Amino acid sequence: MSLTFLDHINLGWIWAKTYLPEAKRWHRKRHGQGIRVFYGFDQVPGPGDHAAGGIVKIQDLQRAYPNCQGDANVLYLVSSALPHHAVRMAAMAKRAGCAVVINQNGVAYPGWYGRGWKSHNRTMEKLLHMADYVFYQSAFCKISADKFLGKPDCPFEILYNPVDTRVFVPARERSLPGKRPRLLIAGSHQSRYRPAVALGVLQRLLDRFPDARLTIAGRLCWEKDPRIARRQLERDVEEAGLDGRVRISGPYSQQQAAGMFQQADLLLHTKYNDPCPRLVVEAMACGLPIVYSATGGVTELVGERAGVGIAAKCDWQRDHPPDPGKMAAGAAHVISHWDVFSREARRRAVVRFDVKPWIRRHQAVFKRLVAQIVKGT
Repeated sequence: MSLTFLDHINLGWIWAKTYLPEAKRWHRKRHGQGIRVFYGFDQVPGPGDHAAGGIVKIQDLQRAYPNCQGDANVLYLVSSALPHHAVRMAAMAKRAGCAVVINQNGVAYPGWYGRGWKSHNRTMEKLLHMADYVFYQSAFCKISADKFLGKPDCPFEILYNPVDTRVFVPARERSLPGKRPRLLIAGSHQSRYRPAVALGVLQRLLDRFPDARLTIAGRLCWEKDPRIARRQLERDVEEAGLDGRVRISGPYSQQQAAGMFQQADLLLHTKYNDPCPRLVVEAMACGLPIVYSATGGVTELVGERAGVGIAAKCDWQRDHPPDPGKMAAGAAHVISHWDVFSREARRRAVVRFDVKPWIRRHQAVFKRLVAQIVKGT
């Protein structure tokens, strides 16, 4: 995951190319009231575009605060979707009298990132200590950031990733899974073990649920070339004897996500130490119970009655993928009591993770920060 020499050359070229436009963006002090937010990108993907990770939160926030490219008074950056040279951007914004707000996701650590994890964290560390306010996406995000980035000298709060519970809803007609449960694993698969564990779960379920099926959705990105990763996964499916039982559907947009969840019965989330995966709350809003690695921030999202977690110790030195046998046992329990788990998943998503309160919290923070800017001018 370390940058190559050519990567550094490319970043240097981007730095030089963008310096003057960025300086022009922040060339004067911001005056006047009203909240005007810039998200670090001239263009933010729309709902129909393929987008993953932190950029999706920006799509949510744009509903209330469209991307202001030229006269912003708040710079809002998501740690998992940072623009190039974000530290320079934040420094220019602060000199122009703008507030800097950081939405902090997870961090790099040896077990997940490998060599170069300190270098990867450097930008996040600088931004965190430049911030006027920090939203941590989960308590786990706060713990890991404190450990690897340090504690910022500014106000903060924990605010979980949201879901639009009017869009992400259960399928209108859905029967109990019975002998043919539809399993789903989704998201950005940065490690090959994620779909590999899901294949192991499906293998072990077939004795009890002979018509079980698995869909693997999302980006396959453990290799630089996704075509190589797909060929590896197809080979894994064949070697597991699961031809015809597994569908590899590829990347999906936010517009496609709700329909994808509505066609499944439960979500397998195999990632170890996942800080705060949005896809988990999206699946819950669609009535999907979650069978997951009970590490990272996922336990905070699912709670005690919306799924089954497979316990593992917190380890920063190496990842511990969940045992497929234990996950299969958890999945079998969920399938046998699916209606109870499904109702609780939907209820919890509506009560705790709906996007409207999430936007209101941002509105309150932005309003206070902008008032401080106006008062200081």
